Amino acid sequence: MAGLGPLEIGLIILAILLLFGYKKLPDASRSLGRSLRIFKGEMKGMKDDDSATGGLRTRDAAQTSVTPVRGEIAAPGTPVGEDLSAQLREEARVAEAHAAELRARAEQTRAADGSR
Repeated sequence: MAGLGPLEIGLIILAILLLFGYKKLPDASRSLGRSLRIFKGEMKGMKDDDSATGGLRTRDAAQTSVTPVRGEIAAPGTPVGEDLSAQLREEARVAEAHAAELRARAEQTRAADGSR
């Protein structure tokens, strides 16, 4: 498979000129240059972060511990696992009841619209 020849490159440039117009090309190239500089800077920052930690990623204490749902703070000495399961079951029950109520309202609205 051959590379791009001068004719193909010329056709590509012509297509770009027809699509964007010669007045918008400087703005488009400036925007592209800024985007590439930002991308390059972010990639360099990621490499610097990796070299600073030695390439090793450590786990945070927050990732290894069990945390309560919705940012609520559990009281000290509370068994979080059992309390959390009960809380999740209760939230699921409330959500199911709310969904059933919304379905009933939708059915009433459809019935009312159908009788008009």
